[in-house]
Amino acid sequence: MAKRISMNDADHALVTQAVAKAEQHTDAEIVTIVARRSDAYHDVGLHWAILCAFLVAAFAAAFPHLYEQTLIWLLGEWSHELPLRMLLLFLLGHMILKFLAVRYLLAIPALRMLVTPGATKSRRVRRRALLLFRTAAEARTARLTGVLIYLSLDEHRAEIVADEAIAAKVSPHVWGEAMAALVDEVRAGRIAQGMALAVEKAGLILAEHCPRSGDNPNELPDRLIEL
Repeated sequence: MAKRISMNDADHALVTQAVAKAEQHTDAEIVTIVARRSDAYHDVGLHWAILCAFLVAAFAAAFPHLYEQTLIWLLGEWSHELPLRMLLLFLLGHMILKFLAVRYLLAIPALRMLVTPGATKSRRVRRRALLLFRTAAEARTARLTGVLIYLSLDEHRAEIVADEAIAAKVSPHVWGEAMAALVDEVRAGRIAQGMALAVEKAGLILAEHCPRSGDNPNELPDRLIEL
């Protein structure tokens, strides 16, 4: 079971205050979410296990004599060659053992995360951020001005997703400074401070492109959400 994120009341208050302050100067509504991870990556463990099993067969096909001699040595060198049936049986058993060993080894979340490609992590974090955005912010404001700041700790990645009224005015690369500030603080172990700083920098961008009109109510909660 994944370890829960450890954030106290002061951390929550810090982010909440940052959101409330940022929204004083913009019609945008900022939602903040911190998750331990965005995906379990069980399929990655399965793919590695299948690959390792096939590598056994590939090695046997590429070096049949060496593979056979290795098996003979393991059996105590009682024969100079193995019957084809026995050779294939050993090969099948070797593949199954390799598959199970890697599969159970990668049942450990930390190891599974370690062997997950960075591109896969980025895609999964982005997909989860979009899903949460649709649930928590998209089309839930009268002027379509919801913005999600999402942090996924185990993947060391963050995303900022904006509703269509904001996305039409602000290019994705504009959020770079806010993202960099968030990641730098989180890398130093200051999760709440990172979220608050990202909210502050995002608020400056939103105040420029979507300034407060004076008649826009607070439509989404300011509090930090932990998953």
